[in-house]
Amino acid sequence: MRLVREHRDPLVLSDRLRDAHAVTPGLMSEIVAAACRHFPSMGQSEKTARIERLIASEAWTDAALALIDLELPLWQLRRIAYDEGEWYCALSRERELPDWLDRSIEVRHADLALAMLGAFVEAQRIAAPSSRPSVPAVSRDANPLREPVCCDNFG
Repeated sequence: MRLVREHRDPLVLSDRLRDAHAVTPGLMSEIVAAACRHFPSMGQSEKTARIERLIASEAWTDAALALIDLELPLWQLRRIAYDEGEWYCALSRERELPDWLDRSIEVRHADLALAMLGAFVEAQRIAAPSSRPSVPAVSRDANPLREPVCCDNFG
């Protein structure tokens, strides 16, 4: 099953995942099209073929784990928990840090695969290279009553 590659807004995709009740082949195709930069991967054709087999067999949780492995090699699954009818999935770059120091991404959903895919999409959105200039821009709406002051002690 070859998936068509398109560019879509990741925020719209996050909303679709939050509103979905179950993963479908169409939704998985949208996720791959919008959030996957390495799929299909020429250098890792075995991983790509495995993901395609998992999607074809509708093994959504395993497909989500395989996408995280392929697309976000620096991110790791930190926690999966079930509480009061919802699955909580957390992805982290620093899994060994205590919770209060770690800046993990946590998504919750009634469906485990959708919680994992939601965390994947959020991590992809955060990890995506931004097109920022190398020099920060100065705000144009600066307050004219404020003036820069030199605070160095030259004495």
